[in-house]
Amino acid sequence: MRLWHYKLIPYLPKDMLVSQWRECIAIKRQWEKGTLKHRLVSYVMDYAKIYFMNYVIDVITEMDNRQINYQSKYFYEICDFCQSFGGSGQINYKEHNNRYLTQCYYNLQEKYDRGIITEEEWQKIDEYYTREVMGYGN
Repeated sequence: MRLWHYKLIPYLPKDMLVSQWRECIAIKRQWEKGTLKHRLVSYVMDYAKIYFMNYVIDVITEMDNRQINYQSKYFYEICDFCQSFGGSGQINYKEHNNRYLTQCYYNLQEKYDRGIITEEEWQKIDEYYTREVMGYGN
């Protein structure tokens, strides 16, 4: 279980973006039941639910941008759970800092190295990271 750094959502390959949506649904269900104990994502419970809601909105917005279908009933379940239909979009987890962005980048690079991510998909991720994080190519 992992929430990718929010800045990488627009660059995730389609399958990974859809998987991230499933992760959001699973996190909501486990959080609601009080069984969310996964070390990589349990930090979400330390924050107001609007943080999670904003992350979910980032994911479904990107899915909408790519015309990827999803069942909206799960989105509304998350909205009900978070008691919100969205926020400013500026609320992000402090864990989603530059260090975590770099960790996610290298995790994605490993997926590329192992053939899970295509050359084209990796290029989008790498170009973003090189330009925006490393400051090259500006």
